[in-house]
Amino acid sequence: MHISVLLEETITSLNIKENGTYVDATLGFGGHSSEILKRIKKGYLFAFDQDRFAIDASYTRLKSIGDNFLIIKNNFKNMRQCLKENGITEVDGILFDLGVSSYQLDTASRGFSFHQDAPLDMRMDRESDFSAKTLVNTYSESDLKRIIANYGEEKYASSIARNIVKKREEKEIETTLELVDIIRHSMPAASSRDKHPARRTFQAIRIEVNHELDILEESLQDALAMLKIGGRLSVITFHSLEDKIVKNLFKEKTKIDDVVKGLPEIPEEYLPDYLLVTKKGITASEQELRENPRARSATLRVIERIK
Repeated sequence: MHISVLLEETITSLNIKENGTYVDATLGFGGHSSEILKRIKKGYLFAFDQDRFAIDASYTRLKSIGDNFLIIKNNFKNMRQCLKENGITEVDGILFDLGVSSYQLDTASRGFSFHQDAPLDMRMDRESDFSAKTLVNTYSESDLKRIIANYGEEKYASSIARNIVKKREEKEIETTLELVDIIRHSMPAASSRDKHPARRTFQAIRIEVNHELDILEESLQDALAMLKIGGRLSVITFHSLEDKIVKNLFKEKTKIDDVVKGLPEIPEEYLPDYLLVTKKGITASEQELRENPRARSATLRVIERIK
């Protein structure tokens, strides 16, 4: 069962108005969307997801609360255009939960997990042609090294990439545990004492397969542009690469020009359009960590449009 991370904190952070228009950019199994819908009896919710199974499950869940919602099967990179097609150009709040759902991780056939044997897949959108298997068997050694080093922050990227290429010359790499075995033999045993040796490489491949970082900043820029005054954008990240993008963008959008920074009273026109609601990222409480250990890496950051 998927448990929505930082649920209470996220819903509170959106400062929901009963008649507001809200967007859940990452519907998943509807945990956050359900709570939003309960609070907007006179408002409307738009939710996005690429996973047909998740959409079908969430539709039933949301329908039991109300019918003032629309689920759109699309990547959040197209959110602004899809909303425009539905007559919406500005909204009161937007949520991004960038984690992979527990369902996707725990369903072996999806190929996200390094604990269970399954075909190499990792596609969020199962209608896409490009999978982890394609990547692992066709990318050059230098591209594999670059992705694993940059997206996985894996210091043994060079050795892992070399061994993937060597192994696939013998036969195509088809399953998750075949890949795990290659990764395991590409690094010293001591390096994987605390964490699974494949964790970073699997993260890197998943990010590349789904173009996660490529589309994130652009999508956040779109989200910020759509906020009404008083509207908020709440983003939950799960690794340092995502968090860095969110943190830097929010910092950029809320900074005061150095020219006027020291003035006792800053003219209105020099003030930023956005206010940082969370000075530091919000992380899971001890109680939540006991109930859901996967929340350990989650960080929530919130920004509000003020002019």
